[in-house]
Amino acid sequence: MGVFTSLKNHFIIAMPNLADPYFHHCVIYVCEHSPQGAMGIIINFPLNLHLGEILENMAIASHDEKVNNMTILAGGPIQQERGFVLHTSGNKHWESSLELNEDITITTSKDILEAIASHKGPEQALLALGYAGWEAGQLERELAENSWLLSPVSPKILFELPPEERWKAAGELVGVKMDLLSHDIGHA
Repeated sequence: MGVFTSLKNHFIIAMPNLADPYFHHCVIYVCEHSPQGAMGIIINFPLNLHLGEILENMAIASHDEKVNNMTILAGGPIQQERGFVLHTSGNKHWESSLELNEDITITTSKDILEAIASHKGPEQALLALGYAGWEAGQLERELAENSWLLSPVSPKILFELPPEERWKAAGELVGVKMDLLSHDIGHA
């Protein structure tokens, strides 16, 4: 067995041949990756749901249309009732956060939503329900099968581009024009 290389802090980009319809054209930010498995958040599948609806359900007041209209993403098929906030790191600390790199943190506690609603939250944030997960060795197998393309993380793609532009932009980070790829790539 070779040396383990963590893919934490990378994007994995679904290749056109990825058979699972749930992951068709998705980009996933890999938040954790160890020999025991991996966890990530899909960053480009908007739900028909906005932050205002979630805040209302949690009895958090927000009268700011920009905050209330923030799109919620489908972060993955696992624990779809659980919220995740990927956001820029800063000097504020939340109850349940994990710094992913010097620029990006993931938070799962209610206090960050209260802060966002009252304009005291992180500078940039992406909100998702659910996550994607892989058991030990599964992500490595899928990469070997050419199901995913690996790319560095880009805060610009994460926080500034509209979700529908993220798949192509993530591929372009590594010089790949995703819409030109054949579904049969890697097969002789």
